Amino acid sequence: MKKKIVIETIIFFTYALFAMSWVAGSTLTLDIMGHFGIDTMADATWLNNAITLSKIVGNLAAAWFLVKLRPKKAFALASVLITCGVIGAFAPSYTVYVASRFVMGFGGALVIVYFAPIVVRYFGPEERPLVNGINAAAFNTGNLLALLFTGALVSWLGTWQNVTLAISAVSGLLLVIWWVLSEDFDLGGQGTDNTAKSAEYTLKEGFREPVNWWLPITYSGLLFCYISIFALFPLMPDFAAKATHLSAIMIAAGMAGTVAGIISANRYPLRIPVIRFSGLCMTACAATMVLTSNPGIAYATAFLAGFFMFLPMPALTTLPQELPGMTPGRITVVFSMFWSISYLIETLLMYLAGAMADATGNISIAAYFSVACSSTFFLASFFLPETGRQEDPSSTLTAEEAS
Repeated sequence: MKKKIVIETIIFFTYALFAMSWVAGSTLTLDIMGHFGIDTMADATWLNNAITLSKIVGNLAAAWFLVKLRPKKAFALASVLITCGVIGAFAPSYTVYVASRFVMGFGGALVIVYFAPIVVRYFGPEERPLVNGINAAAFNTGNLLALLFTGALVSWLGTWQNVTLAISAVSGLLLVIWWVLSEDFDLGGQGTDNTAKSAEYTLKEGFREPVNWWLPITYSGLLFCYISIFALFPLMPDFAAKATHLSAIMIAAGMAGTVAGIISANRYPLRIPVIRFSGLCMTACAATMVLTSNPGIAYATAFLAGFFMFLPMPALTTLPQELPGMTPGRITVVFSMFWSISYLIETLLMYLAGAMADATGNISIAAYFSVACSSTFFLASFFLPETGRQEDPSSTLTAEEAS
């Protein structure tokens, strides 16, 4: 098996297990509340808020860690932090448990940023849409694992603490494999235009480039709408779909959308039309989902909304990797900004949605607001550069042939 395939498998399952731990913890909220004597939902929300906040901070810090520690140690640090979720199993208080979630979330934030430089380092341009699409499915894979196996693990292992230990143990095993098989690599290397580039591409430089702002602005609307489907839509008194079915529908839609997105990114050379078309369809389907009173239409449009949320992800994540002069160091800064700004905007939008619901006394207003915000995926695409190119198939070389 080629080394790059092993490396990709490690980073994929490292993030998938982080997602599994996150979702499993959320699934076991009532058990955890009972263990620590927590009796208010406001306190319970910190189970997820701690991870969300850590992702905003961790995403932005990822580039700094990569430069200071180099790729091998930086990803190892991220894996160690994810494995630190095990501290929660021995936490003497709820505060310590929440802190362990923050640390775990910080590690997950680093990993998702490090996907990009590792892909740029090990995979050629023709392979990246496929690998980016696979990586985009990592969280959904962890979500699926949590939904399928959390109940069985609790029955088998007895307590939520043992479930936490088991997931952390597998994460620890992946950390060991990474340390044995991985290697450091130059963050400068060769750019996408085959010219040598400096590794010293800083956040300050990143903040100056408009594309680094338009990318997260584009994605933030999709992210907010995705989270709202689980957090806000089911609270609507006249929502036609059952909340218990939404997770399964969105996972299935996400998997189907990811596969379609990989095929599309490989066969269709342009990125912007896929992003723009998907954004338009996603918003239309989400709007239909919240407005209809017919359960069948609600479920169908929920699936389609989820499908069009994941369909453009291979194109969206491949686009910055195709910018002229892109290197592992620069792409790390780009995705540090991408994830951090996206989650920051989503957090602010969710707060505004809650404030609107409180002010009007109508939770449906918050849901409609999230649908309206999802249109950023369509509207902001007009400010993104087109990096895809029509190529003569006869002149295209594989990565091995080019090297």
